[in-house]
This record gives sequence, C-alpha cells and structure tokens, in this order.
Amino acid sequence: MPITSTLVLVHGFWHGSWCWSEVIPRVVAAGRPAVAVDMAGHGLYARRPRWFTEQPYDPEAVGPEVSPVADVSLDDAAELLTSQIKRIGGGEPVTVVAHSAAGPVLTRVAQQAPELVAHAAYLSAYMPASDVPAAAYTRMPEAAGDQVAPLLRGDPSQIGALRLDFATDDAVYRQRLYEAFYADVDPALADAATGLLTPDGPMGIMLGTTTLTRDGWGSVRRTYLTCTKDRAIGPALQARFIAEADAAFPDHPISVVPLDASHSPFLSMPDELADIITSLG
Repeated sequence: MPITSTLVLVHGFWHGSWCWSEVIPRVVAAGRPAVAVDMAGHGLYARRPRWFTEQPYDPEAVGPEVSPVADVSLDDAAELLTSQIKRIGGGEPVTVVAHSAAGPVLTRVAQQAPELVAHAAYLSAYMPASDVPAAAYTRMPEAAGDQVAPLLRGDPSQIGALRLDFATDDAVYRQRLYEAFYADVDPALADAATGLLTPDGPMGIMLGTTTLTRDGWGSVRRTYLTCTKDRAIGPALQARFIAEADAAFPDHPISVVPLDASHSPFLSMPDELADIITSLG
C-alpha cells in the first residue's frame, strides 16, 4: 500500500479530534494527508449531563445522573467511523491510528471492512481479543496500576458511562487526573486540554465484542505503539494485548514501536509521534 494513504486519527475516551492538533500540521508538512475525527459520544457528538453545566456545581449530583450518551454502543461507534473512513478515503483504504478506548472501534471496523483499512495502528489502546469486551481488561491483573479507575464517578452499569468529574475544584482530584493522562505534558498545555474534555465515555463501547477472523482483522497490517510510562493503560496491559493478538494470528504478528511517553504523546511529544505515524504504510 503506498505510503501516501491518508491517515485517519481517532482519539480516546473524554477527548475529541482536537487532541491531534499538534500532530496533524507536522504530518501534513511531511507530505502525508491526515484527518482527525470525533468518535461517537465525543467531540461534536458529545452530550453533557446536567450536573456538568448547572450552576452552582453540586458534587452530590455527579454520580447518579444517567448519561446522555448511555445509548451509544460499539456498533454505533464502528458505524460512524466506517462512514468517516469512506468519506475521507473516497473508497480507498486509509491508515487508522486509534488512541486508548478507540481501539475496540478500530478493531470492529477492520474486522467488518478490512478492505477499508490499509494499516491499523493502536496508540496505547485497548486491543481486545476475539469476543472479549474491552471492559474485561480493566479487571485483569495487568490493569492493577490503572490510575483512571479510582477517579471514576457513579456506577457505570447504572449511568451507562465511564464518568470523570472535570467540573470539580478539588485540587487533589485534578492533580490525579493530570498524572493519569498528562504526566509528561507541560502543565499549562495539560490544563488547557483538561478544559476541553467531556465527562462521559459511553460504556457501550467498552462492553461490545467483536469476533476476529483470519480474513477480517487478522488480514490487516497492524502496529502497536506502546507508551512505556502510561498510567492509564499500563505497559503490562499493553503487552497482554500484543501477546494475545500474536497468539491468535501467529503468521501475521503485530509490529511494535515503543514511545517513552505517558498516555498522551500527541501532546507531550508530537514531533516524535508525527514521525512514527507518517512512516506507517
């Protein structure tokens, strides 16, 4: 596949297409077309719960309110991404880079329409095995160091979302958010990014499963970009994703590229990340 295939960049939970704004100019300057898109339930498709915008802020209201994106499923997210890929690529295959919780969405799209995905790249992303929901990995031993889970508010099974409280002025909570997502990002830039986050990640995306086949996802060229300092999806869990995929499709192993970064290299090292994804075929 020619190296000029368009790059489609997909953010993770709570973020939006804006998080790639430091990477895209560098990629385009290198001669590679690139487009960032919003995932279902995020960015322009986000819907904010009432507690997030009502004044005065009521911390007691954060946990119980059912999320306005509780009905967003993995099916919905994959359908949206597929339509975006078709529009951007004009029917030609594109290279997709998925961060964090966008991983299961990319996997579903590559399984259902492998002809549309020239290369599937996972940036410290969930890459669940066949018929395993991404949510299952949050309970595995390799996820023991996850620093995001303790920050979640409400019961995901009741509110339909993984919810973070970006409205709070609790300095300790906000510092822990910084450490989980942006530990190696300039604090001023991290603060600006935090102001753009939306509180609810649709639980349905994490609960959906995809049956992987040799002529589907197994046929697509794949790369995993590990983040060695990640505190949201730790190195041990990243290694498990890679090992499971290689065990399932040993004749088509995943290429691995390490980044000495925390969870958000698109902000902490945009030059290095841009160089890597620009080189993806």
